[in-house]
Amino acid sequence: MDLKYSQHIATLLNLSLKQINSIFELHAEGSTLPFIARYRKEATGNMDEVQIGNVIDQIKYFNELEKRKETVSKTIEEAGKMTPELKKRIEDCINATELEDIYLPYKPKRKTKASIAIEKGLEPLATLLFAQQTLNAKEEAAKYITDQVKDTEEALQGARDIMAEWIAENETARNTVRKIFTESAIFSSRVLTTKKDEEDAQKYRDYFEYKEPLANCPSHRIMAIRRGEKEGFLIMDINIEKEASIDELKRKFITVHNEASQQVGMAIEDSFSRLLKPSIETEFRMLSKTKADEEAIKVFAENLRQLLLASPLGHKRIMALDPGFRSGCKVVCLDEQGTFLKYNTIFPHAPQNDWNGATQTIKELVAKYDIDAIGYGNGTASKETEQLVRGIDFGKTVAVFMVNESGASIYSASEVAREEFPDEDVTVRGAISIGRRLLDPLSELVKIDTKSIGVGQYQHDVNQNRLKESLDQTIESCVNFVGVDVNTASKHLLAYVSGLTNSVAKNVVEYRMKNGPFTNREELKKVSLLGPKAFEQCAAFLRINNAKNPLDNSAVHPETYHVVEAMAAKVSCTVPELIQNAETRKLLKAKDFISETIGQFTIEDILKELEKPGRDPRSPIEEFRFAEGVSTMEDLKPGMKIPAIITNVTNFGAFADVGVKQDGLIHISHLANRFISDPNEAVKLGQKVMATVLEVDIARKRIALSLKDGGAVSREEGKTERRIAVKGGGKPSASLNPFQAKLAELKKNFKD
Repeated sequence: MDLKYSQHIATLLNLSLKQINSIFELHAEGSTLPFIARYRKEATGNMDEVQIGNVIDQIKYFNELEKRKETVSKTIEEAGKMTPELKKRIEDCINATELEDIYLPYKPKRKTKASIAIEKGLEPLATLLFAQQTLNAKEEAAKYITDQVKDTEEALQGARDIMAEWIAENETARNTVRKIFTESAIFSSRVLTTKKDEEDAQKYRDYFEYKEPLANCPSHRIMAIRRGEKEGFLIMDINIEKEASIDELKRKFITVHNEASQQVGMAIEDSFSRLLKPSIETEFRMLSKTKADEEAIKVFAENLRQLLLASPLGHKRIMALDPGFRSGCKVVCLDEQGTFLKYNTIFPHAPQNDWNGATQTIKELVAKYDIDAIGYGNGTASKETEQLVRGIDFGKTVAVFMVNESGASIYSASEVAREEFPDEDVTVRGAISIGRRLLDPLSELVKIDTKSIGVGQYQHDVNQNRLKESLDQTIESCVNFVGVDVNTASKHLLAYVSGLTNSVAKNVVEYRMKNGPFTNREELKKVSLLGPKAFEQCAAFLRINNAKNPLDNSAVHPETYHVVEAMAAKVSCTVPELIQNAETRKLLKAKDFISETIGQFTIEDILKELEKPGRDPRSPIEEFRFAEGVSTMEDLKPGMKIPAIITNVTNFGAFADVGVKQDGLIHISHLANRFISDPNEAVKLGQKVMATVLEVDIARKRIALSLKDGGAVSREEGKTERRIAVKGGGKPSASLNPFQAKLAELKKNFKD
């Protein structure tokens, strides 16, 4: 990578040049973000995934900038307009907006008023006037009257058209207007009069007459107004004060007061209204959309991270129920590995009301398949089904859990589900998915289109490529953080393991089916297409239970097994004995094992891993019950304190399930007794809380809740301390995406 880019990234992100170059080299040679963060800490200076992700984003940005430079240079050279000075400006440029400004005067364009005037031979007159020398404008214009120019006014108008285009393409003029937009643009919306009274328009009524400084407008409001505009109910505008903007431009370009400068002033007014303002407004529309997209993607990615890292039940025998009324409740039994054992349908609710028959069926299945826990979906008939299973005496302890079933129907009709269960109905597949989510949310949710999980904010309105990139990285980060059992994982889960592609993941499963379970990590090298680089990237994230070498079921990388062996030899014991004996490990000193290739960070990680090899980093699952006697909105009364589960976190607050089939909103101002700017400071997805009912609007199906003076029942999701890269998730101190970087540089240029 070009040194100027490396230096710029280092300055922008407050990192050393060595760190930037190390990440660039590792990324270029095919190392993944999770691998770099976990196993190349010496190279990065112990940077986390968020910081490394920011560097990689910047590298991608400058790679794209370099490609654009090649196109720009080639176009200018082919037009015969390249000069040594211009070539150097392009080469030195480190900002995409600046590059486009440099290119604009040379960019091939459609026929314009200026090009028509130039064809009429009026460019010399424009040059003369733009110089603002003392002259008689009409006398000079009269010299250009021809068959194509009928009088002096047409000549002057043509000259002004040419000057207007020069001004619109001038970098000083563009940056002047950008500065005004940055500091004082007003973001506004108004209702389309013909649509005002339509029922669908009412959801946008807060924006029928709305104004706010663009700099202060939160992303969710921008997204809401843009959606209203897209659906044809609102007209959106980003505006600046016209007269003040024109005056500022005149101060930049008018140096004297004479007849020529009057023509320049008229050209400035025309340029601003017809060319400059619309162009920069479009630019800021795109910038505000990009910023809003980034915020929405950040919210979605952070929610997805919390959902994927939700507490697993673990290896238990499961009964899963997909509740329903008329069509009945679908019941499936699964073994400890999630293998499908049995399917049945019960009809405990209206209209059949076979409560006793359903009770007997569930009791028999629990006994026959030695069920340890029951999971029921949180959709239709959820509360009624919970009452059914909780009222049964099984003669032993059977834990009962509610399972978020968002996206289960999408999975059940998907190609993935058909491949897994080709002989089962979609309803059976949906129930199996609910049960497997209880066993291990991460393993099951990776099979579902993430946009269907229901934890996003305007996810269908944002840049879909950017969203997919961010969510894929979030899934990859979570999968590698937890680690994967190579002998039970599906190919869909394996595909997110560092270094494994879809085809290699498929080959891993096929090898396992043909040769039996993997017995050690070295055996992975026998898998087709899994070469040395892929092995380096994936090996430490793949776990092998009951392996002869216990390190094969740990996060210790095979490349450092010799270090653990040296540790064991140092205290005269075997590796298994070292893992089992905490007192023996206390005799070890990290500095004794540091070498030229193995540094302090790696040694410390190894010692930490030996304390808990292969242990799932996610918190234990907890049972939860909604309030008794509360099943409909009518049962809720202001002032009631009720248990709830956080189901979605947005920029303006959080939604919580209180067991009445309609989530309540906890506005950001009611999430804590103190001021918070980010809802994630107070709550996490899946968190159990005690909420106070503020208001119930049955007609509009709205419930307002508060956590003030209340408390969380648990903060299980908050216990995971490691920061996971979610393309903007987490709270890095120097998290700058390409858009933010451009904006920061633009502001700096204004100050300069």
